[in-house]
Amino acid sequence: MTALDVRAVPAGVLRALRLRDDAGQPPVPSVDTEGGAPLRCCLTRALPGDRILLLSYAPLRRWAAETGADPGPYDEQGPVFVHAEECGGAADGWPAGLHAGERVVRAYDRRGRILGGSPAGPQDVERTVARVLADPEVAVVHVRALAFGCFLHEVRRADRARPAAL
Repeated sequence: MTALDVRAVPAGVLRALRLRDDAGQPPVPSVDTEGGAPLRCCLTRALPGDRILLLSYAPLRRWAAETGADPGPYDEQGPVFVHAEECGGAADGWPAGLHAGERVVRAYDRRGRILGGSPAGPQDVERTVARVLADPEVAVVHVRALAFGCFLHEVRRADRARPAAL
């Protein structure tokens, strides 16, 4: 099985997004009164009463800036929730608590072009990501919610060096 490097939105990126998101707008603050919002800062779910922000994030654009890729028309942005203030970030390993619903595993090549998508249920998503990343043409994978298409997190092969936090 391919070793996985699961990545939340980096802390440095979050500092900028909390001021102005990737659509150039200020984030929308709220309190998650019921809990459960999927948080891309720490790859957990919000607890009741957590202060959160809804903001626009362009994950492929951020990956492309780091790697020199040019995703062209495949660059997209969408809504994500994050803690309103800095948190401890994501723990190492697979964020199982984030995957209660159906997912799509979207693969991109080194240029940032979509190679395809694979549906996965909550019990299969980690295995599906590992299978997709076993293809040497795949450079990065995005895990997204199937129903709304929202980005949940990025996954790379663990053998690739991780740069310092941005």
